[in-house]
Amino acid sequence: MATTGKDSKAPVADMLEEPDPMPRDERRSYDRFDVEWAVDCIAEDTFLYAAIANISAMGIFVKTTSPHVIGARLILSFAPPGYEPFKLEGEVTWINVLRADGDNPNPGMGVRFVNLLPDDRERLVEVIRTIAYIRGPA
Repeated sequence: MATTGKDSKAPVADMLEEPDPMPRDERRSYDRFDVEWAVDCIAEDTFLYAAIANISAMGIFVKTTSPHVIGARLILSFAPPGYEPFKLEGEVTWINVLRADGDNPNPGMGVRFVNLLPDDRERLVEVIRTIAYIRGPA
């Protein structure tokens, strides 16, 4: 998504303010960027150490063979290189389970960011804009 002028931060910031879950057919309408960052996913009684495979303004895809159930609320802790660590709340919106026949090269879960604080939103926008500038969309 290209923008020009003084308001170049607005489109990404607007994406982060979407309060409702995104319909499945629209979840890919936001630019995603491939990354390889470690992430800790903490649920009520479960701790999962995994990897973020991609990130967008709306959330992340966590590559794991043990995804949480849809609707699970998570605390996500991750540190993009060159930035202060994030500790954000997320909700599992979809899962891609590991199949017994191995016909699934990308098991994991889609996690939508929820209840972002203004400071976290601004920092997340900065990280995504930097990735977008350097690499372009995935």
